[in-house]
Amino acid sequence: MSRAVYRYVAHTIQHAPEGGITAELFCTSIGCGESSGPQGDPETPQDWALRHTGLYPGHNLFRREYTDHARVTRADPTPAR
Repeated sequence: MSRAVYRYVAHTIQHAPEGGITAELFCTSIGCGESSGPQGDPETPQDWALRHTGLYPGHNLFRREYTDHARVTRADPTPAR
C-alpha cells in the first residue's frame, strides 16, 4: 500500500493587463447577424454600433462581449515540502 500527502495551496486569479482586452459588439436584430469584429480598443465597436444604427434605424439592440486575460498565482509562495 502506498501513501500520499496532499497539500492544498490557495491561489488567486486576476486580470493580466499585458494580455489586453478584446471587445466585440453583435447586432441582435432579427436576420441581421452583423458584428464589429474583435477589436483591441473598446471604443471601436461602440463607434461601429452607432454607425450601424444610423444606417439601419431599427437595429438598436446589441450584445457586447469583452475578453481579457487572467493570471493565476499562488497565494502562499512557500514551496511544498
